Amino acid sequence: MARLPRLVIPDQLHHIIARGNNDQLVFREEADYQAFLQWLRAAALQAGVALHAYVLLPNRLQLLATPPNELALGKMMQAVGRHYVPYFNAKYARFGSLWEGRFRATVLEATYFLSCSRLIEHQPLAAGLVEVLAAYRWSSHAHHIGTTKDVLITDHPGYWALGNTPFDREAAYQLLSESPPDARQVQAIELATWKGWALGSESFKRQLEKQTARRLQPAKRGRPPKLPDDGNGA
Repeated sequence: MARLPRLVIPDQLHHIIARGNNDQLVFREEADYQAFLQWLRAAALQAGVALHAYVLLPNRLQLLATPPNELALGKMMQAVGRHYVPYFNAKYARFGSLWEGRFRATVLEATYFLSCSRLIEHQPLAAGLVEVLAAYRWSSHAHHIGTTKDVLITDHPGYWALGNTPFDREAAYQLLSESPPDARQVQAIELATWKGWALGSESFKRQLEKQTARRLQPAKRGRPPKLPDDGNGA
């Protein structure tokens, strides 16, 4: 069965996942993380993509972003890859693909911003890389709690809704981050992203259907129901 095209809807929130080929390391040293973030920022600016949250882990990355058009996410990721993959291969004397196929992405309703942002930034803690989230340098967490200003980040309206002042927003986000994200929402977001299905309310999906011809959710299984016989043998 042919693979569905990636679901990208302009001006909507998207969750993006990319993993190393065979789960191999894609970041080995501090310089690797720094180089990737530098090229990511340049590529996002060029493609007009607003980045709202991110995490770089040794073998994978996750992003939360809003693209201005259907091609922007692909252009951004391709531009980063054109710089980072040759850099990484040359540095570590390796050949071939670095990433596990194409990146995964799907559309989320804006109400999922906080859940997805926390899911993304919680990864270093879940992976045992740090004991406290604030200790991890390669995510947007420090920006959201106000300990640093991250030039990669464009604050999402869902973040602004946390308070009227920067201090209010940072304190509210810090409080939310003190508990892990809801396991059911984590599962729903990750499944939707890997499968490429939109995640949101039925009204949200109906709105998206007006903007794309691509299916937004799995087709119903089984044969179509048999029509009753009208007595004419039709």
